[in-house]
Amino acid sequence: MTNTTAIINQLEKGEYDTCLRELYVDEEKTAGQKARYQQGIQSYVDYFGEGEVEIYSAPGRSEIGGNHTDHQHGEVLAASINNDAIAIVKPLGEPAVKIVSEGYDMITLSLDNITMKEEERESTPALIKGVLAGVKQRGYKIGGFQAYITSDVLIGAGLSSSAAYETLLGTILSGLYNDGKISPIEIARIGQYAENVYFGKPCGLMDQMACSVGNLVHIDFAKPDEPKVRKIDFDFNKAGYSLCITDTKGSHADLTADYAAIPEEMKAVADFFGKKVLVEVSREQLLDQIVKVRAVAGDRAVLRALHFICENERVQKEAEALRQGKVSEFFDLVKASGDSSFKYLQNVYSNQDVGHQNVSIALALSDMVLEEKGVSRVHGGGFAGTVQAFVKNEIVAGYQKKMDNVFGKGSCRVLKIRKYGGIKVF
Repeated sequence: MTNTTAIINQLEKGEYDTCLRELYVDEEKTAGQKARYQQGIQSYVDYFGEGEVEIYSAPGRSEIGGNHTDHQHGEVLAASINNDAIAIVKPLGEPAVKIVSEGYDMITLSLDNITMKEEERESTPALIKGVLAGVKQRGYKIGGFQAYITSDVLIGAGLSSSAAYETLLGTILSGLYNDGKISPIEIARIGQYAENVYFGKPCGLMDQMACSVGNLVHIDFAKPDEPKVRKIDFDFNKAGYSLCITDTKGSHADLTADYAAIPEEMKAVADFFGKKVLVEVSREQLLDQIVKVRAVAGDRAVLRALHFICENERVQKEAEALRQGKVSEFFDLVKASGDSSFKYLQNVYSNQDVGHQNVSIALALSDMVLEEKGVSRVHGGGFAGTVQAFVKNEIVAGYQKKMDNVFGKGSCRVLKIRKYGGIKVF
């Protein structure tokens, strides 16, 4: 542990510059991160006073491959990004957790009362309690701490701000009370438990796994209770590319039915074959019975099932292309993934309102601006959400300007894939 005043002074002198460059990948972000850390520490001091502290970080994540595959127990390719939540933390001798998140009031919880309460669902206290309970249930130690948390993970842009928060809490408890011995995979499971049971959101494990493990991860959910996780060591920055996420600012109002229809229709096809999820249905089975499936489930359900089967296979090819350093092959697969989402999964715009197609416009603009210097696809759930693009570094500024001109200043964020998941920074 290091004194708060000492860390601020060391940051000012540049003693942590190398650490910050490695963590946030982008040289241009170093000065901004130094200021952010200094401000975070000062805010901690304002609430809790000076003293010995540790600093932890947990990143947001981006889905790279596997659009709408996880809920059918398929495969995904995901990555941690260089936007993160950081916490300035000190352990407490009393059985209490005191957390101030930037812009919010302090939350104080007793370790003697971490049971789930229905009235706390969909709240931050529920997430905190859920992580504490999950850590304890797995036989690890929990203890009191006080923390100031600040995050630059965009909320509502499909970058998993909640999973970053859960991972941050799990990493803190691992570092303070378990000698850092709770594995990233266990921390991810704990985060999912907190979100499913305490917060009340039935999410999969992809978000938490990418945030906790870090870098690029290839995850197979065929056995959801025992997912296979393989880390992929590939540096997009060294290859000359940045990851750009554009918030198209489309309204998510009245889209619940659109989102819900995707797993419902995929499940209808699985039901035809007497299976619970599509991962249990082979390409040959679907093609052999496609006439009957169309009659029972409808054409859109069949198209979405075809997307799943091809996308699942495509994730495997994407992961292998990156393992072999075949960037061009990987980008061809990303483009194919985007085309499949548009034509077969049909999650780029809502057919309830064809007059508004924000994501379609963003994809069209991306194709015209990037040409041979990048590739784009719909990101995450789709319909009114975000567009993901891998962009050659030398044209990133121009691409960002074009997208911001259409969707508003700050709509396009330039990200890097970072090597680390949840981590004690210093």
